[in-house]
Amino acid sequence: MASKQLSGKVCLVTGASRGIGKGIALQLGEAGATVYITGRTLNPNDDRAFPGSLRETAEEVEERGGKCVPVQCDHSDDEQVKSLFERISREQNGRLDLLVNNAFAGGKTLFESRDKKFWETPPTLWDDVTVVGLRSYYIAAWHAAQLMIPAKQGLIVNISSIGGLHYFINVPYSVGKVACDRMATDCALELRTHNVACVSLWPGIVKTESLMDMMASIPEAAKKDEQAMVDRVESGESLEFSGKAVAHLASDPNIMKKSGRILQSAELAEEYGFTDVDGQPPLNWRRLKTACAMSGHTWVAALIPGFIKIPFWLIAAANSKL
Repeated sequence: MASKQLSGKVCLVTGASRGIGKGIALQLGEAGATVYITGRTLNPNDDRAFPGSLRETAEEVEERGGKCVPVQCDHSDDEQVKSLFERISREQNGRLDLLVNNAFAGGKTLFESRDKKFWETPPTLWDDVTVVGLRSYYIAAWHAAQLMIPAKQGLIVNISSIGGLHYFINVPYSVGKVACDRMATDCALELRTHNVACVSLWPGIVKTESLMDMMASIPEAAKKDEQAMVDRVESGESLEFSGKAVAHLASDPNIMKKSGRILQSAELAEEYGFTDVDGQPPLNWRRLKTACAMSGHTWVAALIPGFIKIPFWLIAAANSKL
């Protein structure tokens, strides 16, 4: 995208110490925005289980010429969230152009409960996955709307996943992602008359720090059995690919046409004409060729032209609950 396309814009990315949130913050800063970022810890040594810190992200953003304000915030605490938005309003004269809801606290819990059914896990798994990751999205959107509506402009992006389409990982995760998507649709409906957009963004497989650590822990002997997953991860998206998508959305003068929709990072790359940081386009699972290959039908995939896509209406019909 054009250099400094977001100059003068004020953005907030929640959960930006690492992973997708960090990648989004880096791209927004590189595009010239003032970026507020949140996380539970400011220093990397405060949480040795998860590398990365707000300060490290902020330093990287500013190395690229952006302005970044790291704010320690626990998004399960409504008072801390309230203080965060009050600070942004105070420091930016009531301006907020973009909110990216990305904070999520259930990663470690999901990993520990993998391959277990919902009745085999503590009922607290629900709160572990949805309090920071669904409820926190709503609370942040509520505060953001207070700033965006008077200005009659703004964009709210919920980071979601294909778990909103069908069962993925476990019950709380899938239900939470369905709700994130529905929240974006319904918030968009109520915000439309105020010229404020709200969308849900589905990244593909992202090579986050935690995912790469998990892949590295797979014994070499077991990698043959997990070869399909290994291949998918290797061809996955970088941390910054979703950031490129969000930066293009934030600079789109016709963003209201997308309000209320579920958007895929790979589809946006094709629409806006950008690639990942290595110059390559990540896999687009809506391409029939890719879908066949991912499901193990490699010989069929080899016969299918790359431009053929699965229609959205067919995807919706196949997953209809009615």
